[in-house]
Amino acid sequence: MRKRMIALYIGMAVLVSVFWFVPTYAQEDIVSLQDSAFVDQQRPAAVFQHEEHNEKAEIEECNVCHHIYEGGNKVEDDSSEGQGCSDCHHVKEDEPTRPLMKAYHDLCKECHKDNDKGPVTCGECHPKK
Repeated sequence: MRKRMIALYIGMAVLVSVFWFVPTYAQEDIVSLQDSAFVDQQRPAAVFQHEEHNEKAEIEECNVCHHIYEGGNKVEDDSSEGQGCSDCHHVKEDEPTRPLMKAYHDLCKECHKDNDKGPVTCGECHPKK
């Protein structure tokens, strides 16, 4: 009887783990470039798998995308990981930095065009729901 109870508890623990951790892990793989600075969006936020993207693009350094500029020059050994793009770039075009939407589009589309890989049209990055 005791062995059955132990087996039952182990089985329940495995099931709870599968239903708890598998969905959590899958959600972490999908990254949406959702920025709260955009109030009225015409299209959904761009969605991509961060790790898969970096592997395919052979991007090893975070600061390729997560950059920092000082005095108009890119700081090569520093990264803005953990900051939102809207911390530096703003929706309004009268700010001193590149506007937020233009910053997103320029960074992604220029790299995709330069490497002749990846989406460059609106619907390829922002599929309508």
